[in-house]
Amino acid sequence: MTAKVLTVQSVERHKPNPERRLEIPDATLPGFYLVVQPSGAKSWAVRYRINGQPRKYTIGAYPLFDLGAARARAREALQMVAVGRDPYVEKKAASAAARVAEKDRVAHVATIYVDRHLKPNAKPGYAETAAALITNHVLPRWGERRIGDIGRADVVALIDGLTDKGMTTGANRVFATTRAMFNFALARGMIPTTPFLGLKPPLAETSRDRVLTDAEVRLVWKAAEAVGYPFGPMVQLLLLTGQRRDEVGKMVWPELEGSVWTIPAVRTKNSLEHVVPLSPQARAILDAAPRIAGSGFVLTRSGTTPAADYSAGKKRLDAVMVEIATTEAVQQGRDPKTVSVPPWRLHDLRRTCSSGMARLKVTPHVIEAVLNHRSGTISGVAAVYNRYAYLDEKRAALEVWAQHIARLAE
Repeated sequence: MTAKVLTVQSVERHKPNPERRLEIPDATLPGFYLVVQPSGAKSWAVRYRINGQPRKYTIGAYPLFDLGAARARAREALQMVAVGRDPYVEKKAASAAARVAEKDRVAHVATIYVDRHLKPNAKPGYAETAAALITNHVLPRWGERRIGDIGRADVVALIDGLTDKGMTTGANRVFATTRAMFNFALARGMIPTTPFLGLKPPLAETSRDRVLTDAEVRLVWKAAEAVGYPFGPMVQLLLLTGQRRDEVGKMVWPELEGSVWTIPAVRTKNSLEHVVPLSPQARAILDAAPRIAGSGFVLTRSGTTPAADYSAGKKRLDAVMVEIATTEAVQQGRDPKTVSVPPWRLHDLRRTCSSGMARLKVTPHVIEAVLNHRSGTISGVAAVYNRYAYLDEKRAALEVWAQHIARLAE
């Protein structure tokens, strides 16, 4: 084909040949071609010889590259050939390097860690929490960096930044989760060593012993009533049952049968199925909960996911507790400015339930059974028996505790 000067109009006009691919040369720049596929797709290429061998260098698709941009790229390629460089080989090497660099990015390693380790091996709740810690705290700082370039100073800077923002236990969780991800990368040969060697969690954690007083239990109960569904009933069930936050918050209707709640092993901390007798007060709360069509969750806003915004719910609950306490202070002739609610966490309700049952003379082994404090070493027939061990005693303990709460709330 005789070369003609390619123009914007001629590039648009060139029609495909359904029988074969067309290469239309540009008279302005020898070696520069418009390629038209039988399908009608158009692209740009440069043909040249180097060391006596013919080469084709693909620039890219039209109209992603317009005529001016493609011609400029072709001119650059031919200038490389003039000084003995091969643009095809260099482009191929650059693409390979980019693929390697992508695999080395912390964000890519994090995706592999979550998909190939956390999701198959960890409990769903832990996997979600760990993935969120990485997404929220690690990737914003390191996501685009090569994992092999992360050093000890980077780890220290990351964790110090979190503790400076007031994160305490949370900083420890980020440290542990990120260390586990780097250990995963080390085991897979992605990195020769880990920057976490020799580093310890930033803060020593002390065991919490916060137990709410009866007056605080009463205030929590009344505030939960005022806050309403779904967070209010969740807080009341935490108090009444002594179970863990996610166990209550992610409860589904099939786990409930009459006055018994069976938490499957996949949702318990010790991976053992746990049977929780429900007091009349707990059963009444569940009976009052709305059943959202198509949803299995007992406590939900959307119907498709559990109501898991614990932080916002707790903040609202605390505010209502202060409102109630302030109103009561005024009614009793006390100075409302003196009203305050000592800090507490949702997990403290579990400890409060345990302590409360102990004060009501429930024996320690029954309290342990209520809280599901068992090891995962029991199996077979013994495991089936143990699942229902102390069922009557647990029911009696939880009912006497529920009656105590009812008296406080009167």
